[in-house]
Order: sequence, then C-alpha cells, then structure tokens
Amino acid sequence: MTPTEADAYSTSAAAYVHVPFCSSVCPYCDFAVVAGRDDLVDRYIDAVCTEIMTSESWRPLEAIYFGGGTPSHIDPLLLGGVLDALSLKHGISADAEVSLEANPEDFDATRATALRSLGFNRVSFGAQSFDAGVLVALGRRHQAGQIESSVRAARDAGFENVSLDLIYGTPGETTNSWSDTLSRAIDLDPDHISCYALTVEPGTPLGRAVRDGAEAPDPDIQADRYENADKVLNAAGHTRYEVSNWSRPEHECRYNLNVWAQGQYEAYGNGSHGYRDGVRFRNIRRVDAYVRAVESGKTQRSGNDVIESWDAEIDRLFVGLRRVVGVAPGPGVTAFLTSDSGRRLLDAGVVNMVGGRLTINRPLLTDEVHRCVIDLEAPECTPTQIQ
Repeated sequence: MTPTEADAYSTSAAAYVHVPFCSSVCPYCDFAVVAGRDDLVDRYIDAVCTEIMTSESWRPLEAIYFGGGTPSHIDPLLLGGVLDALSLKHGISADAEVSLEANPEDFDATRATALRSLGFNRVSFGAQSFDAGVLVALGRRHQAGQIESSVRAARDAGFENVSLDLIYGTPGETTNSWSDTLSRAIDLDPDHISCYALTVEPGTPLGRAVRDGAEAPDPDIQADRYENADKVLNAAGHTRYEVSNWSRPEHECRYNLNVWAQGQYEAYGNGSHGYRDGVRFRNIRRVDAYVRAVESGKTQRSGNDVIESWDAEIDRLFVGLRRVVGVAPGPGVTAFLTSDSGRRLLDAGVVNMVGGRLTINRPLLTDEVHRCVIDLEAPECTPTQIQ
C-alpha cells in the first residue's frame, strides 16, 4: 500500500458496532464485555438500533466493524438487523468492507452461510494460538481443530477476506510452539493476520494473578516472538502495514486504515469510541446502564473530547505513526525532528524520514515514539497555520 492510498482513508466513512456478549470472559480481557447475560441480548440490540436511528444521518459507510465481545455468539439475524439500521440511516457502499469478530467455537457452516447472506464479507477469528496448553492458559474455549474448521466454513460460505488474531508471549509458550502456531496459521491460507503481545491489564484476573506473584510475560521473549512473526509472515507473502498487522496485498483491514488515517467513524454500543467532526466521543461502558439510558431517551454518551488545532496535529502523528507508511510532513513532524527526544530517536534509527514522511523503523519501540509525540510542544504559530 502506497502512502497516498493509506492517507486517502482519512476521508472515508466508517462505523464500529460493539457486541459485548461472550460465553466466558478471558482472564486477560479488559474490554467492555459480559458473560452469562444472554437474557439482555434482544434489549441490547434494540438499543443499538435505536442509537443508530436517532443519530445524525451521514453518508454511505465504506467500512463497518462489529467487535466485542463475541459478535458471532449471538443470532446472525440480530446482527443483520443492525446492518439494516445502518443502511437506512447512513447507507452502505456497494463495495463496503463489513467485518465481524468471531470465536472458532461459535462459527460453523450454518452460521457462516447466514452471516454471508446478510452482507458480512470479512471475518476475524480469535485464534490466539494452536498450542493446546497456551489456549488453556489464555482461558480460551476452543481447540486448534476448531480454528481450522471455522476457516473452512467461512471460505465455503463465500467470505473473501479471512483474518486470524494471534497472541504471543504467554507464560509457558515456547519458541517451538510459537513457530508452530505461525506455521499452522499460514497453512490455513488467511488473507490477514494480526499478532499481539499478551498484555497484563490491571483489574483483570490475569492482572490480579501477576500482582499476587504469578509469572508475567517476559518483554524480551515477546520481542523475539514479534521479530520471528515478522520474518515468517513476510516470507509467506503477508506484508506488515501496521505495528501488529500483516496482510496480502489489498486485504488490509479498511476500518483500521480509516482509524489510523485520522478518518471519521461512528460508534454504537456500550463502551464504544467514535470520531466525528473533530470530536472523539465514548459511550457508557456498563452494558445494563447503556441499555437503560437508550431506553429512557437519555444520552448514551459518557464523554467527548474536542480535537482541534495542535491537539489534532498530535492526534495525526499518534495514530498515523502506527502505519508502516508513517505520516506526511506537517508542524508536528517538524516539532518532532527538532525536539531533543526526536533527534535522539532519529540518530538511534528508531524513526526515519522516507520520501519526506516520518516513519517508525523499529516497531517494537512504537510506545517510546508515542511518548515523545505526546510531550511535543506546539510551535509559535496560529491555530489556522497548524491546521
């Protein structure tokens, strides 16, 4: 993907729909999810559709992403009802990417066929690992064989874009088991692969266990796993286009490309975050409180932040630098290159200037670059000069 193609997503229209329901909550999960609350599913979907229909009309959506939680956990017809609401309110482009996250144990031929007939054309499976011991450690309910059968079901149903999510660096994972996971993932011939380091979040069961003395992920081992993944996936024809994402040509996730290009996107459901007309907004996190707010006609929003002037420029660098193509010149890039931290990172080869664009040359140090970006001071010029 060229820089021009990547930057073009800044003008695209997208939407995120949050589906919080799961069969069980994984010990590392810090998302706005619930388990054992299927009694709330119908009311929740009604609330999401109400939120959509009472939102401001926009233009046809080019990318829609159903995340969670586990969207594949609930009746496909309910998800189709949400798509109908989005189509009625905003319109959906004929060639739109319509994605959903799925767990292998929830996805069979019947469900795959139903989802494809409703308009979904991209599915992202939470595979995480092909190692049985690692899957148990991560609290996952599926087995490796179910990953393979779910991918087959998706292909047989006509899904043209299949993605696998993998997690590396779980305590107990070995170099051989991670290599085997990568190999078995590639053998399934996916179009897109995401690889994430296991992260210990405070307040999660994993976070509490580590606090009480359980083994934590080793960052050096995780760095080795990441570099191994990059080498193996590149050799298999998957090009890295963002810190944690690889794909075949023209199979990058369009919804994510929109977000990283500072594009605008609507967001619906509890705990969801959106960005429209220079305002980042977020919804109520607790699912029951979200449903009550919508049902009673009150706002489902829990807050918003106006992103303008220098804040917008910092935002552009923060999200754009996740991409391999980096960011185009601007006041923020100039401020970065003239700051002490920026010059240090440039001299160390962590960042680079390629074709006039600021890029990250060592993706494992993206967080350090982001810290430098956040600390940048605005140049002495007017807001209109910055924009």
